[in-house]
Amino acid sequence: MTQPKVLISDKMDPTAAAIFRDRGIHVDEITGKTPDELKAIIGDYDGLAIRSSTKVTKEILDAAANLKVVGRAGIGVDNVDIPSATARGVVVMNTPFGNSITTAEHAIALMFALARQLPEADASTQAGKWEKNRFMGVEVTGKTLGLIGAGNIGSIVASRALGLRMKVVAYDPFLTPERAIELGIEKVELDELLRRADFITLHTPLTDQTRNILSRENLAKAKPGVRIVNCARGGLIDESALKDGLESGHIGGAALDVFETEPAKDSPLFGTPNFISTPHLGASTNEAQVNVAIQVAEQMSDYLLLGGVTNAINMPSLSAEEAPRLKPYMALAEKLGSLVGQLSHGNIAGLSIETEGAAAELNMKPITGAVLAGFMRVHSDTVNMVNAPFLAKERGLDVREVRHDREGDYHTLLRVTAETKTGPRTVAGTLFGNSAPRLVELFGIKVEADLVGDMLYVVNEDAPGFIGRLGTALGEAGINIGTFHLGRVEAGGEAVLLLSVDEPVNSDVIAKVEALPGVKLVRALKF
Repeated sequence: MTQPKVLISDKMDPTAAAIFRDRGIHVDEITGKTPDELKAIIGDYDGLAIRSSTKVTKEILDAAANLKVVGRAGIGVDNVDIPSATARGVVVMNTPFGNSITTAEHAIALMFALARQLPEADASTQAGKWEKNRFMGVEVTGKTLGLIGAGNIGSIVASRALGLRMKVVAYDPFLTPERAIELGIEKVELDELLRRADFITLHTPLTDQTRNILSRENLAKAKPGVRIVNCARGGLIDESALKDGLESGHIGGAALDVFETEPAKDSPLFGTPNFISTPHLGASTNEAQVNVAIQVAEQMSDYLLLGGVTNAINMPSLSAEEAPRLKPYMALAEKLGSLVGQLSHGNIAGLSIETEGAAAELNMKPITGAVLAGFMRVHSDTVNMVNAPFLAKERGLDVREVRHDREGDYHTLLRVTAETKTGPRTVAGTLFGNSAPRLVELFGIKVEADLVGDMLYVVNEDAPGFIGRLGTALGEAGINIGTFHLGRVEAGGEAVLLLSVDEPVNSDVIAKVEALPGVKLVRALKF
């Protein structure tokens, strides 16, 4: 296998480069490049490791002919064009856990800074004023903390707050009642959180649903004197409304580590009373930088070398341990999808992907992605497991996944059914020796065949002498037959032939075979 190449384009802990090299991956550390300079070199690389400085735009991706994976050392992927990466079949990974504790601790630190007015008190004291009576703080003990987002970082903040003897309420549409009980917090709706919280911290990604979640209207609903901390993403708070709330006194204080526009060098919030700001320091500890560097290098290495997918934004996870076991199934899935795609003529409205036996115990998402990749490759030579589900959805293809507990004729079986205008058409395959993909059913006809290289698919009337006539026609055309697979429903009925041939079959040969007596359909296939 050719040695994969990775580019580290942002400053990153040297541990990342060391891991790539130890795993046998060529790595270049070239930072500070302009977009045009990056475009000029990115075509040579299989992987791109970034932090927040590099902007992975559509233009960069278009120039990245060999790129397979982008790894973000950190949580936010706002600087990566996810739709364009997906369309090009590039996996985008982040490291959501490497800086979780660091970010949570920063939120707690800012909460304390607000509660005791620490920055103002420090500035006043160092100016020689000694204004002891000016800085009257509040205790956090017994106060109510409102979490907007109770995922990984939010749950860590909750545990720290509970240790400080705070009460914790959380608004998170994905938080289950069981998980809330496990965390020791109360799940509430946003309006109730705003009404009850003495402190609010935000721990949610920036999406269309969360943008300006603390809008002017919602800030007006907040408890008078509330103190707000945001170490998540800029854009979650209406900054103009926040400034007005601070100036009016309705909001008792605010601490932002993130801003709608960064770097924030001239924010209107600067100089506002009871406002604290830090320059996106949530992940800025030595421990966090080492952790995310290690994680992004290990994740990218697992993908490039083993096919393992961890913390991907645009593809189901597939552990490095799962990948070897799933590899033959994915090869089978891709071949079955390709067979359906090559014989469908574009009239398929939906695909049903079924597993039974040993296959039913596996992670189905990669198998489905492989089926769709094989199927869609008829329409695009750049399709792969990453962008195939995206392309299928874009084209309105209905995809269903079905697992069967039943025992069948084979210890493991994968079945793909295409919904066509003339009814369902099914192909099925198994693994011989748990490794070799084999077709065992073709449109209702039992057949055993390897799907390899150039092949010829023939539907004909089952009659004496046909195989001889077919062999003669191919021989006269100089086509050598490698393997020959025959199946039929019943004697004298319809039969199918799958032949592997040593070279592609051109249209002239197809026409000669179609002219043979009893032939109903002929298609050249390639796997």
